[in-house]
Amino acid sequence: MAEQIPNEKTIDDTIDLLKEGYLYIKNRTDEYRINLFETRLLGQKAVCISGEEAVKIFYDPEKFKRNGAAPKRVQKTLFGENAIQTLDGKEHIRRKALFLSLMGPDAQQRLAQMAAAEWEACIPKWEKAVRIVLFDEAKNLLCRAACRWAGVPLREEETGKRAQEFMDMVYAFGAVGPRHWKGRMARTSAEDWVRGIIEDVRADKIKAEDGSVLKEMALYRDKDGRQLDAQIAAVELINVLRPITAIATFITFAALSLLEHPRYKGWLEGGDEQRIEWFAQEVRRFYPFGPFLGAKVRKNFTWNGYEFKKGLLVLLDMYGTNHDEKIWGDPDVFRPERFRDWNGSLFNFIPHGGSDPSRGHRCPGEGITLEIMKATLDFLVNKIDYDVPAQNLNIPLNKIPTLPESGFIIQNVKKKTPAV
Repeated sequence: MAEQIPNEKTIDDTIDLLKEGYLYIKNRTDEYRINLFETRLLGQKAVCISGEEAVKIFYDPEKFKRNGAAPKRVQKTLFGENAIQTLDGKEHIRRKALFLSLMGPDAQQRLAQMAAAEWEACIPKWEKAVRIVLFDEAKNLLCRAACRWAGVPLREEETGKRAQEFMDMVYAFGAVGPRHWKGRMARTSAEDWVRGIIEDVRADKIKAEDGSVLKEMALYRDKDGRQLDAQIAAVELINVLRPITAIATFITFAALSLLEHPRYKGWLEGGDEQRIEWFAQEVRRFYPFGPFLGAKVRKNFTWNGYEFKKGLLVLLDMYGTNHDEKIWGDPDVFRPERFRDWNGSLFNFIPHGGSDPSRGHRCPGEGITLEIMKATLDFLVNKIDYDVPAQNLNIPLNKIPTLPESGFIIQNVKKKTPAV
């Protein structure tokens, strides 16, 4: 049966992946009208899969493992070496429990409130500015809010540097050449900074607040009572701060969606929380963020007539699953109302991966992302008026990750007068 599975009959398809970006897997599953195919990437055989049933299989810990799946170039930029994303089994579940304990509903709301306050504090400065690049403002603002929320000391004058380092790590994913090396240098600098803070907390030179993310990460001990190596603790603390800063990408897409679909601005006026949440979810589904995820086969099994052999690299198409016509009906239409009838599945809506975050590799900060986006949408719709000048808003899908080319420029910002 394996002979019937489509095979990209090339020596290596990495160049095509770089050329097509987010659409690489989807182009082929659409062409072949099947949800898996063989290819070769970075010199090794790989199978690409897509769709809800594929997500369910991909997150079966009996069938797949993460250790050894992420290339070193990704570990040295995006994740950090020996980070939670590379763990499996009980070790992964124990460390994930730490992340989840720090990111519950109360923590999500507290951070969203901090972000909302930061946005409102920007208004006087923005009213005087000739123009504002929303992405740049968002990454600095979110880095500042994330550090304050986590208890990480951050001087105002270094906010831009640290925010840029976090984003350079993110934008090194899928990059080659200067952008990759910029991400590696950013990771080295950020790890040195955060490791120093961890060591100072342990030496009582910095008084970390009880229950803070900083203190919990710095003093966390494994099941044998051993403290995490300071380097690993720094990597994992960055794995809290970096993704929060990266929400700037979703915020930029949210602003773009308000421009491209202006009828929804009136739909959101008044702060209806349910509508704002549906809109935020549709932004996360519709616009490109994570392209795909990788894992390796743990043991031989057969699915859809294909024999997955131990050690095989498998890529799950995140973008394609979020644009799967069988799931979403009209996936290329921006329609927030679709979430009124969404069944809440952990396997068909995967902007941050799939499965249960407490047992699988789904991002534990997904709730934080949603709450910050909701607070920001309320700010953009109900707290300020602004103009959007002509600019390059093209979203290159062959760049991973991607963003509107201009970063989304606004001008003539004015605080809205509350309705009487």
